Amino acid sequence: MVFNMGGRPGQGVCERLFLRRGFRINKLWQTKIMQAADTDISALVEIEKNSRHRFEFFMDLVGDQPVCARTAWAYMKSGGRISHALSVYSCQLRQPNQVKKIFEFLKDGFHEVSSSLDLSFDDDSVADEKIPFLAYLASFLQENTSNPCEPPAGCLNFRNLVAGFMKSYHHIPLTPDNVVVFPSRAVAIENALRLFSPGLAIVDEHLTRHLPKQWLTSLAIEESNHAKDTVTVIEAPRQSDLLIELIRKLKPQVVVTGMAQFEAITSAAFVNLLSVTKDVGSRLLLDISEHLELSSLPSSNGVLKYLAGKTLPSHAAILCGLVKNQVYSDLEVAFAISEDPTVYKALSQTIELLEGHTSVISQHYYGCLFHELLAFQIGDRHPQQEREPAEVISKEMIGFSNSAMSTLEGAEFFVPGSKESGVIHMDLDRSFLPVPSAVNASIFESFVRQNITDSETDVRSSIQQLVKDSYGFSADSCSEIIYGNTCLALFNKLVLCCMQEQGTLLFPLGTNGHYVNAAKFVNATTLTIPTKADSGFKIEPSVLADALEKVSQPWVYISGPTINPTGFLYSDDDIAELLSVCAKYGARVVIDTSSSGLEFQAAGCSQWNLEKCLSNVKSSKPSFSVVLLGELSFELTTAGLDFGFLIMSDSSLVDTFYSFPSLSRPHSTLKYTFRKLLGLKNQKDQHFSDLIVEQKETLKNRANQLIKVCLLRYPGFRLSVFFH
Repeated sequence: MVFNMGGRPGQGVCERLFLRRGFRINKLWQTKIMQAADTDISALVEIEKNSRHRFEFFMDLVGDQPVCARTAWAYMKSGGRISHALSVYSCQLRQPNQVKKIFEFLKDGFHEVSSSLDLSFDDDSVADEKIPFLAYLASFLQENTSNPCEPPAGCLNFRNLVAGFMKSYHHIPLTPDNVVVFPSRAVAIENALRLFSPGLAIVDEHLTRHLPKQWLTSLAIEESNHAKDTVTVIEAPRQSDLLIELIRKLKPQVVVTGMAQFEAITSAAFVNLLSVTKDVGSRLLLDISEHLELSSLPSSNGVLKYLAGKTLPSHAAILCGLVKNQVYSDLEVAFAISEDPTVYKALSQTIELLEGHTSVISQHYYGCLFHELLAFQIGDRHPQQEREPAEVISKEMIGFSNSAMSTLEGAEFFVPGSKESGVIHMDLDRSFLPVPSAVNASIFESFVRQNITDSETDVRSSIQQLVKDSYGFSADSCSEIIYGNTCLALFNKLVLCCMQEQGTLLFPLGTNGHYVNAAKFVNATTLTIPTKADSGFKIEPSVLADALEKVSQPWVYISGPTINPTGFLYSDDDIAELLSVCAKYGARVVIDTSSSGLEFQAAGCSQWNLEKCLSNVKSSKPSFSVVLLGELSFELTTAGLDFGFLIMSDSSLVDTFYSFPSLSRPHSTLKYTFRKLLGLKNQKDQHFSDLIVEQKETLKNRANQLIKVCLLRYPGFRLSVFFH
């Protein structure tokens, strides 16, 4: 395409018009055109007065230095002659098919997002990465009225793409079941160590930064008691000969390490590590994050060469953290590879218990990179080469910890999707309602924007207003607000804080089973508060007092205002009584509001005023404090897109919380999305308010229909309806 462009707005503005819409431009020719003497440019002078923009004129035909409209107007009034530029540009659209998809999405009711669209790139490789993702995201948001149900172990499509990449580029015949997805490399390492809970683990010194400080300072190396699920971590050098010597001397139960660049080229170092860990009975988790290239021309990788010819032994697993993208530097996803069914099943269940799931949007991003790479490949017409079977491990290896084993055997987990249509998933604690267009617009805008400022991703003041309006909770400047990918991930860090204080977690009977199982998995001390089904499993103050009499260092978990899983509500008077009892015994209170926000049967129940409740509570015990745990997805109708937050005011508890640094946190794009949506909710935007009312009505109608069906099939059936 060739365009003639008048240059009065300025050459930079003219070029920017095309660059922002995805064009490569080349200036072919330029001249100057005399401005007619009777042309009135006073309107341009006014624009300059009221904005930062400056137009470009020239004095006569020979001046090369542009002047603004105000100067040109004054020069004309004094008898001077002015001109403006006329340029001819050749423009070529980058990736026209993908850009077309983006604009088709924007014209379908998302015109406001168009102003944020910026497809200008200084580096073609960045454009080649970002534009296909934006096209994919546009198609995904258009085609899916609600976010599809994905297993906690990772989106099936993403795991298929990882397996396909390994097969096509590295000739490793993996299946999606061999791949387990984690929010980050740090989370994967900590979860694996909690699963096995080794008395002694050797961890590469480069990989210990996000491990709990207690593991790195423990000195219980000799005669470590595995039954107590204690973990002691020793830092190790990455150089393989030194590491192997350390393994032989210390005989750890688990080894987590990376590889030096010069050793990663061939398989020798990996073979030696496999051999020594097998000999001493250690499990091996090898990190290849720095050596896996998402490229159509990947360099030599010794570990993957080995796996092309031999099955991965049952005592070893491979870890890879994906951080090498060129667009969003802090966007991370990790995956672990295991060919032992027992291990990869346990890892997938561990991520479900301790994290919930990995950000779906992040998986989509890296999934696009894998998809683009697979598009380069022609289907392999040759049969897969035979791999040697893994060696039989004769020496007994450490198994899963006692607490993990008992929890995994008794807990209920996600059921893989059925091919039958109309299946309703009630095994995941999330909503599958249609995603409103306002949410999709905010998601897409967060990814198309460039140069987003910190202030545009700061959700602190918005969350402060939300909890003030919804629960009467005052989160002042002294309060710490911590964000997490999921509410479950934040809750599990609180469980670890409770264990660090040698406390006891008190759960009401009927509480969300995921929370209880997560606490049991890490071997926390728990106690059940008796409740009654007739009252919706509400905690009665007298029963709570009896339970608190029996324990020291109590931590009380309360799901409210909406009780999970019954949907009953605690009134303001109810929570005031419970807080008064907790204050008397110096209990720490975790109020979990993550199930609140879409109540459709709230008539007659008074709204909470926690600030007033806490001001009326008198406690002589300094251990009494209230922690507010929340989740924005229900409040903002972002089904499948999670954002957890935690508000604490006790400084000692904050310090303890930060001693567990592997928390998976939301990416800046999600912060941008949720800040915009919180703005709509807090400002009581009429359209957004109507969307929430509409979703509540949908839930109400579905609940009534469910009751009718159950009563028809099972006369006398009693159902306590929760908004899920």
